[in-house]
Amino acid sequence: MATRYRFGDDELPHFITFSVINWIDVFSREAYKQILVESLQYCIDNKGLRLHAWVIMSNHVHLIASAKQGYQLVNAIRDLKKFTSRNIIDAINSNIQESRKDWMIWMFKRAGERNGNNHNYQFWQQDNHPVELSTNEMMDQRLTYLHENPVTAGYVWEPQHYKYSSAIDYYAECGGLLPVELLV
Repeated sequence: MATRYRFGDDELPHFITFSVINWIDVFSREAYKQILVESLQYCIDNKGLRLHAWVIMSNHVHLIASAKQGYQLVNAIRDLKKFTSRNIIDAINSNIQESRKDWMIWMFKRAGERNGNNHNYQFWQQDNHPVELSTNEMMDQRLTYLHENPVTAGYVWEPQHYKYSSAIDYYAECGGLLPVELLV
């Protein structure tokens, strides 16, 4: 399915959103968020990902990211989604305490069977919805939106109090879970 969203200049920041199929609240569990955090770190270290801001919500992720020179942002995001989908599904399958295991695996399998791009399961929705942030106004708006997401969802009172976000890097000027290159 064609999309109007395309990655632009890899070295410019992009606002990127990707969501779990059917908006399933997978990331209500700490273990699954940790897989995503570790995968983002791997992409920073090995795939040329420059992470400027990020937040993991219960069923979707927002990033502001670009690529180092010589790398393509689309490839880093593709690899991130491919790796995390496989590993999170494996983690769900092996989690004996996961009360929603059968239902989630059934949903991922059903979505995978309906999508010719997958072999067995589909975890992430197909599109990434990248928006190149070409102006300071666009960057400020998306950065605020991204960091305010946990507040709007009622998880925390202040953005910097949400563990799975870069808000602490911006609001408290100390490092969070992942290294970010601040937008100035």
